[in-house]
Amino acid sequence: MTTINQIDQLLSKWQNDPDIWDHVVHLRVTPAKDANLLPLPADMAASLRTSLENNQIHSLYSHQFAAWTSVLEGENIVVTTGTASGKSLCYQLPVLHTCILDPEATALFIYPTKALTYDQLQQIHRLTNALSPNPIKPIPIAVYDGDTPSANRKKIRETSRILLSNPDMLHTAVFPHHTLWEQFFQHLKFVVIDEIHIYRGVFGSHIANLIRRLKRIMNFYKSKCQFILTSATIANPAQHAAQLVESPVRCIDDDGAPHGKRYFALYNPPLVNPELGIRRSALGDCVTLAGKLMQNNTQTVVFSPTRRSIEFGLRALQMEQPEFNTRGYRSGYLPQDRRDIENGLRHGEVQTVIATNALELGIDIGNLDAALLAGYPGSIASTRQQIGRAGRKTGSALGVLVASANPLDQFLVRYPEYLFEKSPEQALIDPNNPIILLQHLRCSAFELPFQAGEAFGSLPTDLLQQYLSILVKSGELHYVSLRYYWTATRYPAQDVSLRNASANSVVLSDIAGQHPKTIGIVDYESALWMVHPGAIYLHQGEIYEVVSLDLENASAQLVPKDSDYFTDPKVEISVKKISTFEETLIGKNGKKGFGEIIVTSQVKGYQRIRWYTREILGNYPLEMPTTQLQTTGYWFVIASDIVAKLREQGLWSSDPNRYGSTWDQIKYLARKRDHFQCQVCRMFEPNDQAHHVHHKIPFRAFSSPEDANQLDNLVTLCPSCHRKVEATVRIRSGLAGLKYVVQNLAPLYAMCDVRDIGAYADPQAEFADGSPAVLLYDMVPAGIGLARKVYELHDQLIHDAKILVEGCSCVDGCPSCVGPGVEIGYGGKRETLALIDGMIQG
Repeated sequence: MTTINQIDQLLSKWQNDPDIWDHVVHLRVTPAKDANLLPLPADMAASLRTSLENNQIHSLYSHQFAAWTSVLEGENIVVTTGTASGKSLCYQLPVLHTCILDPEATALFIYPTKALTYDQLQQIHRLTNALSPNPIKPIPIAVYDGDTPSANRKKIRETSRILLSNPDMLHTAVFPHHTLWEQFFQHLKFVVIDEIHIYRGVFGSHIANLIRRLKRIMNFYKSKCQFILTSATIANPAQHAAQLVESPVRCIDDDGAPHGKRYFALYNPPLVNPELGIRRSALGDCVTLAGKLMQNNTQTVVFSPTRRSIEFGLRALQMEQPEFNTRGYRSGYLPQDRRDIENGLRHGEVQTVIATNALELGIDIGNLDAALLAGYPGSIASTRQQIGRAGRKTGSALGVLVASANPLDQFLVRYPEYLFEKSPEQALIDPNNPIILLQHLRCSAFELPFQAGEAFGSLPTDLLQQYLSILVKSGELHYVSLRYYWTATRYPAQDVSLRNASANSVVLSDIAGQHPKTIGIVDYESALWMVHPGAIYLHQGEIYEVVSLDLENASAQLVPKDSDYFTDPKVEISVKKISTFEETLIGKNGKKGFGEIIVTSQVKGYQRIRWYTREILGNYPLEMPTTQLQTTGYWFVIASDIVAKLREQGLWSSDPNRYGSTWDQIKYLARKRDHFQCQVCRMFEPNDQAHHVHHKIPFRAFSSPEDANQLDNLVTLCPSCHRKVEATVRIRSGLAGLKYVVQNLAPLYAMCDVRDIGAYADPQAEFADGSPAVLLYDMVPAGIGLARKVYELHDQLIHDAKILVEGCSCVDGCPSCVGPGVEIGYGGKRETLALIDGMIQG
């Protein structure tokens, strides 16, 4: 394991290595900090004090002492301090103290993941095992989750005083059967909610309603509890905590914990084609840096944003550094596999782990020395949390954010003050999202009948009555004697997933052996593009090919595949506006709007792409089921005078092409020359539909239709292949470039990942009465406030888009600004800038 000074020595070595240091664009050094310590509280139970001393704890950090004082004074609190600052003791100490003094008191600890639950169980056992002398009988503590053996559950229900669980288990197994937990709920004094920064968006909106259900159950048993919450650094911890529990909450954020010197570097992979702005892969450079750290015996965590990238990186690390123990860590792995990896990290047996944000939480994975981030994780809060996983001791630690070619990453490496000096983002939730709220009203009615006039959290009583009336009309509730009773035959909680808009998931089975073997799961929506027939799926570094996908039976069959390619789905979308909530003029006659929309999407095919060269090996048609998303969106409409001015300057390329009067004849000649056969997939024309004819060099690159329509510039394509080619056509309008840049910048203003916000642009947008417009929308049914947040900050978004595009060093468009160009140089950068300038000046 790395010694205290080895990180400093390693950085000195890197500074003399131009292959590394030439690409470090910023280095921030945080000096070591001493602890702010206070004596153990004088009013602490004697046996608890002895336990702490037996665990070599003779004082508390200042924030731990403040938490103790506030909780014993009856306040709800949220503790938001740095990683490894001892937040667990902030709730463990007052809870254990109360349980010692009150032999009937109970407490509920809620963790977002099973892994964190078991990790915290070990920590609290270290305290309770040392409670000596203890005049009270031992405090029964237990985990209750999906892995708890059935034979143990009855005893846990009857005897446990401190229960550790997760939201999913409470939702499906505890609350619906609360009568089996009568003793526990009658004496419930504390509810601890750990890592509340995770509870944002859809998940957070579900959790707020889960707490509403808990409060109804406690009210039924005439009990009342205090809430203790913990969080990573976010901009609104007190507000977010209060919205989750719908009660006043005091924020404790003065961190009294010590830490060693911390280095945080911003690293920008080099350009491999400066003219086109094509940059080396962030994940690839992370793998290279991780290899150097492994050779230096530096235990490292590499964070990467997607499940697929985890498997790409893991495979590359295992091939390049086969002598080291490298593991992957992400959702979809089986529980035992994840626990083996956690133990391997704690005991130093795993040298490097490449993980999604599943390891961002406070799981004890030992004293890691370095954290590498393959791309900006989507929020300042997550960046700080992931970097903070290194340095869980007083020695030096290293964090490196390796920028991707994404515009947001490139914006941050050029303007690091956004990352270091800007306040972290706000956590946004919407407990009254209609779809989420209705799901939990069903669950709550199953748990306890609703009384007429009853409240449900902060939801207005009259609005609650309207929702209950809807459920009466649907036959799910029966209204009699001023009460609403659940009458449907199904069990509502099983139809509600707290993590997704959909409760459905697809089981993945390896069918190569004599007996099928389950290797993982994916949610229904992801299955349509991740495990469609023919897809390449990676799991723990192994490559599988999907043989079949049975959506009706929620299963996919896979076989191991020795493949030198991966697959990339092609998705088509269309948008329809339902209603406008708000609309505001921008400039002279442009406008921005916010309202309700329906987005229809369909996977229409996929490409096979070679691993290392990114060569496209083929396009394959596919017809997956369409999905519809009813959500909220923010759009801005380009003023007609701006379009007219750009058209005069030759900078508007979104008008329909005018191919000339002989175009039909020329198309026929091209199709005949190509034997009426698609030149990509080789499919012949059906009798009732002619194939399309595509310009190899874009039509707009020529000064006349005659030059553009030469037969050697034309190729016959079937409609499906033509859609794919058009989706990657390299001459980009300013509108497409503007959509690309604002979609990638939007996460700066909403605490979300790029994937949480969808984008769409259309020069004749139906939702904008045929005018050119750009749309950003929540990738969540009914929306959770992301699009509204960006709508409110429209001016800043457009201003920063201008800064990003102007500051990019590429010639005419690249993945770091308006999207990739190509060898002929048509990237749309000039058009995008002209459009932005027109909007700002207009």
